[in-house]
Amino acid sequence: MTISSNGQVSIPAAARARWGTRKVLVVDLGDRVVMRPAPHGAEGIAQLQGKYAGRGPDTDAARAAARRADSAAGDAALTADGLGEVPLT
Repeated sequence: MTISSNGQVSIPAAARARWGTRKVLVVDLGDRVVMRPAPHGAEGIAQLQGKYAGRGPDTDAARAAARRADSAAGDAALTADGLGEVPLT
């Protein structure tokens, strides 16, 4: 499956016909993405509540890790001599 430059994918016609829906649920499990027919109505949504809890990356932890990596990269760029001292310019 190819992802277009604006993030779209084409679901094969056979799968769309078998699912009988125009809406899908996409779940990021970290190392893969699961796409399945979206449940119909409020009852269907209630069935999914908590289904994927604890699976895949925790967004708060991922953001904190990204901030630490960005901070470390910025700190490394500031220390030209590698000794942890900021050079005077």
